[in-house]
Amino acid sequence: MTRAALALFEEYINKNPKLPDDLYQAISAITEPVKLFHLIVGHITVKPGDRLGLLEHTELQLAYLDLCRVLAREIELLNIENKIYGEERQQIDDQQKSYFLHEQIKVIERELGKRNYDESGEYRTKVQNAGMPEAVLLVAKTEIDKLEKLPPFSPEGTVIRNYLDWLLALPWSARTDDNLDLRHARRVLERSHFGLKEPKLRVLEFLAVRQLRQVRDGKPVRGKAGARAKENDPGTVLCLVGPPGVGKTSLARAVADAMGRRFGRISLGGVRDEAEIRGHRKTYVGALPGRIVQALKKAGTRNPVILLDEIDKLASDYRGDPAAALLEVLDPEQDRAFNDHYLEVDLDLSEVLFICTANVRDAIHPTLRDRMETIELSSYTEAEKVQIAARFLVEKQRVLAGIPNVVHVAQPLLLSMIRDYTREAGVRQLERTLAQIMRKLAHAYVTKPLRAPRLVVTPADLRTYLGVRKHHLDSELPAPTPGVAIGLAWTETGGEILKVEATVMEGKGELQLTGQLGEVMQESARAAVTFVRKQREKLGLQPAFFAKHDLHIHVPEGAIPKDGPSAGITVATALYSALSGVAIRARLVMTGEITLGGGVLGVGGLKEKLLAAHRAGATAVIVPRRSAAELDDVPREVRRALTIHLVDTMEDVVALAFGAHKFPSARSKTSKRKTAK
Repeated sequence: MTRAALALFEEYINKNPKLPDDLYQAISAITEPVKLFHLIVGHITVKPGDRLGLLEHTELQLAYLDLCRVLAREIELLNIENKIYGEERQQIDDQQKSYFLHEQIKVIERELGKRNYDESGEYRTKVQNAGMPEAVLLVAKTEIDKLEKLPPFSPEGTVIRNYLDWLLALPWSARTDDNLDLRHARRVLERSHFGLKEPKLRVLEFLAVRQLRQVRDGKPVRGKAGARAKENDPGTVLCLVGPPGVGKTSLARAVADAMGRRFGRISLGGVRDEAEIRGHRKTYVGALPGRIVQALKKAGTRNPVILLDEIDKLASDYRGDPAAALLEVLDPEQDRAFNDHYLEVDLDLSEVLFICTANVRDAIHPTLRDRMETIELSSYTEAEKVQIAARFLVEKQRVLAGIPNVVHVAQPLLLSMIRDYTREAGVRQLERTLAQIMRKLAHAYVTKPLRAPRLVVTPADLRTYLGVRKHHLDSELPAPTPGVAIGLAWTETGGEILKVEATVMEGKGELQLTGQLGEVMQESARAAVTFVRKQREKLGLQPAFFAKHDLHIHVPEGAIPKDGPSAGITVATALYSALSGVAIRARLVMTGEITLGGGVLGVGGLKEKLLAAHRAGATAVIVPRRSAAELDDVPREVRRALTIHLVDTMEDVVALAFGAHKFPSARSKTSKRKTAK
């Protein structure tokens, strides 16, 4: 037992730095068990209660057993303590080692005659040469003073360095000279876009105003007058609104090229966090400035063109409202002192030209929409698409496919592609279709190199490369059938053909609406039903007819939600046709809202609707007279191809839809029965 106790006590002495190393030599020489026991108990560090428990033993063997147990426990505790102290000591040693190595590097550089690295001094030099405003310069110097007082490896020092790097990366004084030559701008716009006369004209007007504000009597305005002109600059924000694929983003890029400015793009689709616009506080881990500051850094100038893409797709949740954060950016009264949460200094955005894009104007935040000037970009006509494909898209896709030969696609073949394979408002699907053809030609060229300098795509190749036709004009406008009317609707992707079916069956006078209709369209359908019920005598129906028959109105393509105030006269005409059994004229489409008294109200989006009617192969369109002013925006070739009828009442609509057909009245039917009897 004494040997076991001595062995444990020796290990205890080695683990405990508080006991002298020669203690074991003195105690191991004692041969008397009781004296040895008392000496060991007197030198171990335990609680008074544990020491008293060891000394209270009356039997020596049990006392030694208890002593061995206590020694084993204390040794285990010492092992844990030494492990903890060793890890801390290693960390401290690493820091000291790094510090000493850096000091040695400085000494070696000094001995070699090199300049000693002064981080704070270098930051001061950069800040002084950055061209910062006085307020920003004062903040930067304050941060440098803080950095000087911090240890080299302080976490706060890393935060300050990142902050100073962002301040130095921003273009406080760098700018590009505007090229306001209208001829040059017109050449750039015509070279990059076909059509879009109104948007191009608006851009040129914008540049003309800029030119007059910056030049007076043929000389640039400088000094106090220039400062006043800049101070009174309204800071117009342009918003390009139109369906996908009509060239909104590329038009904004063309504006930057025409003005000779740098271009930056910020995608706002699905942004929900306000910090995406204003940035995070710099004390947070991984904090960054907002997207506006990041776009300025990438542009490298203080007067770039920044595109805010898909501004109508902004969202909001518990993290804030990004649309409200954009007010400070787009408001000309506030953009001179934009405050990012990360920078916490005023940033002048008055020289930045912001251009926004959206698919639907009404989906933009109302307060944001109030600060913008909207430019409508409508759908392309078939003739415009043919010219765009022939002038731009064919050559672009040939280069992307790597085909060295010249590829020729005839205009009739392009028209066939547009009608049969790409039914859309823009040209995005058309470009993808041309890319598919170029890939086929590239594969054929690699498989069997063609020596002809010119590759010609034929109609037979079109069927081989693209497969069967995806769209048919005959399916867009079906053959005249009683109870079927064709209307026009506006969506964010352009105009659409709206097929309305109505049928009458025996029942209890109920009305059934199907086809995933929105609330507005359901109200239009109910108003149309009420109007038609008032026309019972003109349709030759008995007084109890509607009480004994059910009406079912259906709009096909039920997977697509449909809404909007434009289907009232279409539903009423379909009911007229179903109740009378007379089909509507072929290739006739219509749009307009109905009142209970039979009046026809005006509707919006007329240009997009008429373009959709033209694409579908319609020949005649019924339009409310109140919307006649919008016909000026419709392309001339579309107005020539369509016969446009202006109407004021449903009587005009019925007369145009059914021609010279006369509906038998209920009185005439009764008189015919009496004559027969």
